[in-house]
Amino acid sequence: MIQKINFCTLFDSNYIDRGIVMYRSLVRECPSAFVYIIAFDDKCYSILKEMKLKKAKIISLEEFEDKELLKAKSNRSKVEYMWTCSSSSVYYVLKRFKLDSCTYIDADLYFYSNPKVLIDEMKSSSVLISEHRYTPKYDQSKISGKYCVQFMTFKNNKEGMKVLTWWKNACLDWCYAQPEEGKFGDQKYLDDWATRFKGVYVMQNLGGGVAPWNMQQYKIVKGNLLKKDKDEFHLVFFHFHGLKIFGNKVDLAPYFLSKEFKENYYLPYLNELFAIRKELLRYNLDLMRNSIVPKMTLKAFLRNILRILSNEYNVIKLGD
Repeated sequence: MIQKINFCTLFDSNYIDRGIVMYRSLVRECPSAFVYIIAFDDKCYSILKEMKLKKAKIISLEEFEDKELLKAKSNRSKVEYMWTCSSSSVYYVLKRFKLDSCTYIDADLYFYSNPKVLIDEMKSSSVLISEHRYTPKYDQSKISGKYCVQFMTFKNNKEGMKVLTWWKNACLDWCYAQPEEGKFGDQKYLDDWATRFKGVYVMQNLGGGVAPWNMQQYKIVKGNLLKKDKDEFHLVFFHFHGLKIFGNKVDLAPYFLSKEFKENYYLPYLNELFAIRKELLRYNLDLMRNSIVPKMTLKAFLRNILRILSNEYNVIKLGD
């Protein structure tokens, strides 16, 4: 019997297209995966329940939230509150369903091969974290942190729960979208885990966590085989961070993206994303109609000019 590999994630109805694309890519590449999804609004919950996802457990916000979370919710923005909940989501799932381990994953990931290889890498360690691996030009580690919350595994043992409980409590106390005293959101807290705690392992596989802020270091050899310098590796997941859809335009990301990466990864991802959006129309959710077109302020105009000059303007029109 194949042992189940547990994952958890969270998203709302505005992000449900990404969440479903992520879920489908994961269960396709990892047949033993089971995903606990915390639906962050009623619409998201009802749609996911109607879809009858075979390898998922849908959890409502009402089931998930406790007094501590509701207190934090009252003084944070929507994004800040979701960041606050990343640690609590893993904690809730491990405790509520009595799991041996669980891996938190962001909803805007896409899996190209089985992530089991990443989890296996930690061996007897209790916590798995991954670095941003920033391209020097885009290094934001001083503000955003050295490590990325995107993919984190916690074992339900003494060492794992010590780290997770510390992180959960820290996020409940402070989790805001601004740098303050060496903190930023839920992520900057991870910076010293490798020395603060026992049993924390830093992922070494380069295939875990290719993202727009580091992809400039890699070349596509063939298909999902990538190369950095002389080292070749298989892409496990890509983090489609920063992708925004508004009106009839898509902003892929504010970084330099090679033509090869756009054609091999971004365009196929967009095709799946819009196929899901059409599917969601059956559930009376029109994400295109709900998308907000930002006003073109002078600041936004100047920012776009700088992106064009830096070859980082990746806005495309639908149908191009």
